[in-house]
Amino acid sequence: MGRPPLDLTTDEIVEAACAIFLESGMDAVSMRTVSAQLGVSPEPLYKRIGNKEALLDAMAKRLLVDVAPRPRSGEHWQKYAMRWTAALHDRLSTTPDVRLVIGERREPFVEASRPLAEQLQAAGFTSDAAVQACRLLIWATMGFVVVEAGRHRAPTREQRGGLPGGNPTGISSAEARRLFRLNLKFILDGLARHNGLSAE
Repeated sequence: MGRPPLDLTTDEIVEAACAIFLESGMDAVSMRTVSAQLGVSPEPLYKRIGNKEALLDAMAKRLLVDVAPRPRSGEHWQKYAMRWTAALHDRLSTTPDVRLVIGERREPFVEASRPLAEQLQAAGFTSDAAVQACRLLIWATMGFVVVEAGRHRAPTREQRGGLPGGNPTGISSAEARRLFRLNLKFILDGLARHNGLSAE
């Protein structure tokens, strides 16, 4: 006998969907698989959540809900931006399928980037410049995550060049991390110059 559908909450539905996603990937998530996990028919899921796209939206929001680190007192905006993007990178890197957050799902990123936008505005960015900066940092981070997810072979010790990412035959995880931070530094220094602000 199935669980009474009226007992089901939106949070429970999203939690069950996320559990399936983390275990088996995005293709395994459907209204049917989630309802089976919860022991109900799919009908209460449609009533509580809507359709599958709405469920995926809620999952993406859950994935990023607590990603932003707390700002530290007196912290320079560039240092906070580096910590924020590193936290986003770490969260997305442990996600089994980044398709969940790529594309039209902007709301989770808007919410997750709100603390970053606030720090940028407090440092002197206009509101639209802060949004632009958040977008540049998010896209750069997602690009690295996608490329790293497709990387299968690191270079041997003999192949490694002197600069991170400077060897055309491959890149290690440690080099990829350093290259990511270097890319962020270039972006942040460019944002500082473009907006007439001091760089760290």
